[in-house]
Amino acid sequence: MNQPLPLPALQAPASLRWSIGLWLLLITLCVAWEWFLAPLRPGGSWLVLKALPLMLAVPGMLRRPAYTLQWASLLVWLYFTEGVVRATSDPGTRAFARWLAGAEIGFCPLFFFAAMAYLRPLKRAAKIAAAAQHNITHSRHE
Repeated sequence: MNQPLPLPALQAPASLRWSIGLWLLLITLCVAWEWFLAPLRPGGSWLVLKALPLMLAVPGMLRRPAYTLQWASLLVWLYFTEGVVRATSDPGTRAFARWLAGAEIGFCPLFFFAAMAYLRPLKRAAKIAAAAQHNITHSRHE
């Protein structure tokens, strides 16, 4: 019988699935927030473009290179900072916008820790491989 091909993302470690899921949630939040949930101006705002850098990382995350998660884990702190600024500076009439900022503030560290949980074993394995290679190289010269 024909078996369906397994999806690589479904076989990925949970930390990678969480990272990708949180990243997609952050994109969705940014677009929805500035487009129709609570834009700065009625009808939407050009701030919807703030999701563009997040979208650029998606193909790399789906291919699973550690490099993409590394730079994304740095980029996410800009969105965290934006969330803090918006949560503390939006006027009192924009309580929903502050709630959205709180969601952004929450998603960012969750993504960061999920990405670190995925990257840490990879970094450890790379360090061990580099040490082993170093030992092999030096043992040949002795």
